[in-house]
Amino acid sequence: MSIIIMILLLSLLILVHEAGHFFTARAFGMRVDKFGFGLPIGPTLFKKKIGDVEVLVHAFLLGGYVSFPDDEKDCDLPKDSPERFSNKPVWQRAAVVSAGVIANVICAIVLVMLVASVSRQLPSGNYEIYAGEISAPKEASIRQSGLKTGDRILKVNGCEINNAYSFVTLVKNSAKDSGLVSSETLESNYTKLKNLNPGLSKDEIIPENLSIRLPEDLTRDVITMDKYALKGAKYFKREGVKVDKSLNELKKQLEGKNVYTSDGKYTLFDIAKAISDGVHPINITVEREGKVLELQPIYPDENGIIGLGLGAKQTVIKTDTPCAIVKNSCIYLWDNTYLMIYSLGQLFTGNIPLKDMHGVVAITKIGGDMIEKSGKSSGILLAALISMNLAILNILPIPALDGGHLMFMLIEKITGRPVDEKVIEMISTIFFSLLIILMIFVVFNDITLIVRK
Repeated sequence: MSIIIMILLLSLLILVHEAGHFFTARAFGMRVDKFGFGLPIGPTLFKKKIGDVEVLVHAFLLGGYVSFPDDEKDCDLPKDSPERFSNKPVWQRAAVVSAGVIANVICAIVLVMLVASVSRQLPSGNYEIYAGEISAPKEASIRQSGLKTGDRILKVNGCEINNAYSFVTLVKNSAKDSGLVSSETLESNYTKLKNLNPGLSKDEIIPENLSIRLPEDLTRDVITMDKYALKGAKYFKREGVKVDKSLNELKKQLEGKNVYTSDGKYTLFDIAKAISDGVHPINITVEREGKVLELQPIYPDENGIIGLGLGAKQTVIKTDTPCAIVKNSCIYLWDNTYLMIYSLGQLFTGNIPLKDMHGVVAITKIGGDMIEKSGKSSGILLAALISMNLAILNILPIPALDGGHLMFMLIEKITGRPVDEKVIEMISTIFFSLLIILMIFVVFNDITLIVRK
């Protein structure tokens, strides 16, 4: 039932989008021949003439369209008819094309305000993270850190923690002997090493049996993330100098020593790399009984594990007055839309791989699960965000999308004459085919995700 509800919500978003085009066109006196739900690929499930508009439902439900007389070569409407889309001023045509996007934005606002009005609250997207059971061995650093079950975790390495993802990601990337060292840390430790052993150059092989003094106060990489990575809006990628696995033996020889006797295999810079690629401290700030405490560093093992369970409690935004409903609904939509736009940018720049791009199948499954676990309000809020997502994607200047049509109209306005219809048709057909291929790829990703879960 929850999946059916999610499908109905997604269908509503498509209908709202196409209704925006339809009613705006009719308001400007344009004739609309067809109102299609789904894309004209495969069989047509339903067809009926309502007034002068043919309503169709296609088997391929991932989309919708509004068809004008200009789209049909055998249309009986005269070429100079004022009812034709192409005979209207550019601003009216632009308004019709933009109306679907505007309708989706309005729909998103209405859905969020509906939840805010009924539930009297909205999810903030932020969580209070608490330390759970400590399962690490007695000798583990977490046992000596001062951390206690029930402590609220405020910061890790100076990064504010308001979701479990950011905490886990910071800890995982702080794994011991990760094989990656920042340039700053490597340079700092090399300088300390050089000061203790001034007679050696950077890249010369150290003679066998020569004793090398090692610095006691090593600089350690403290892993941090920016606000977008903390929110999960982009992948967190550590950057630095890779430490070759051939130095693993050297690292074992150096561990816990103040002096190293050379075996005639390594350089001073090799030693700097080896001593730099070790532990990475996790500096945790917690709140306990109203007091903010700085704990002793915790050092994850080679697998990025510290032996700590987590508890989470989502914070909510109160919407118990009309003013709070309007204000906080807009803030909720703005914050989430901004993250969506940022994530979309990460996808285009390749920082998020295409294999992690998902569509309607995964959304339906995830939305259904949310409705089942958290209630219909969660599904409605997800639908609102999807509505904003549809608006953003459709306004992109890509031929075959609304933004592409607006782009051609802008060219017409600048040049003073419309772009050749055959050129528009050819470009739109190419991009439409690419969009279909992308949709098939995304559906494959969705199915793979669901099967793996």
